[in-house]
Amino acid sequence: MSDIPQRVRRIPFLRFQRSAAAPLAATRALAAAFHDTVDLLVNPLDAGRWLKLSVVCLFLGGGTPSAAFNWSLGSLPGDIGFHGVMVRARATVAEHVWLIAVVSLAALGLLLGLLYLRSVFRFVLVDAILKREVRFRPSLRDTRRVGRSYFRWLLGAVVAITIALVGGGALAYPSLRSAVAAGVRSPAFWAMLIAVLAIDVLIGLAVALVIVLTDDFVVPIMYAEGVPLLAAWRTLQPRLRAEPGAFAVYVFLRFCVAIATSVVTLFLLFPLLLGLFSGAIITGALAVLGLHFLGFAWTWNSVSISVTSAALAILISLMLVLLSVVGMPAQVLIQDFGIRFIASRCPSVEAVLPPPPDEIAGAADAAGKSAG
Repeated sequence: MSDIPQRVRRIPFLRFQRSAAAPLAATRALAAAFHDTVDLLVNPLDAGRWLKLSVVCLFLGGGTPSAAFNWSLGSLPGDIGFHGVMVRARATVAEHVWLIAVVSLAALGLLLGLLYLRSVFRFVLVDAILKREVRFRPSLRDTRRVGRSYFRWLLGAVVAITIALVGGGALAYPSLRSAVAAGVRSPAFWAMLIAVLAIDVLIGLAVALVIVLTDDFVVPIMYAEGVPLLAAWRTLQPRLRAEPGAFAVYVFLRFCVAIATSVVTLFLLFPLLLGLFSGAIITGALAVLGLHFLGFAWTWNSVSISVTSAALAILISLMLVLLSVVGMPAQVLIQDFGIRFIASRCPSVEAVLPPPPDEIAGAADAAGKSAG
């Protein structure tokens, strides 16, 4: 009985005990992740750490689903001609092949850049959770190789999915055309429509599942072992086959947590974004009315375009800051959830887990007493 204290781990939040050799259930991993998130964000409360984590989560998607708001410059009083400018800009681009090529290359470059940042900053988030501090340069330097491996896999997945969708659409086009020609009352039309929708849903669920497993489990294994993505997947596969039920419960619980945190985040974001957009509209309206009061008319020229671009850049920046700051805790919780779950099944990940806060405090007290 003397070895029981060494083999038992306690998580105070739910007051339960487990054997050190037993893998954590999904509910217990979530409780541990909740404690880790609270300790990281509010113990102590550090504004600098919040800001750094928000920057990391911004490149990971902000931590919350996007919300559509019916707002545009057309709501400003007076005809400032913004819609007409956009129409003329699109027409100008369409009339010049080289502009189409420039815009296409810029969009492709932006996509590649966002994919790369998402790949490398995923490891920065894992490093911040495990080290209890955000270290941009050391983390990016130490995880450069595994981050690039993840980026290559992510890029290959995007290309493969795009080719599959385009190829599938091309193969199904003759059947779709025949079904549409038969009319909406034809059974063939509805059968084809249901089949297309079912295939889209299944492909979407499969892709989402692979991304969840990669972000939550494969990335921590890559971080802990310093191996490329495919090698980390080979490490994960035996665990998936050995405990399919436990991983299924994890995926379901993670989905519930993502929905709950998204609802809470949107509830917090709505008044903030509403106030931000209302302030932007009022500021724009006052500027236009002020010009009319002084006897000037708003016309599009180099100065007005520069001012409008700067104002839009400020508005978008503030919106991104709000999205990342408010949505960041959910990102941290979900990532830590996956780390805690896989750590009890993968010794290499468990080895890099931070010690509990009470052990850190005990070690500090012991060091202080020995020094005294």
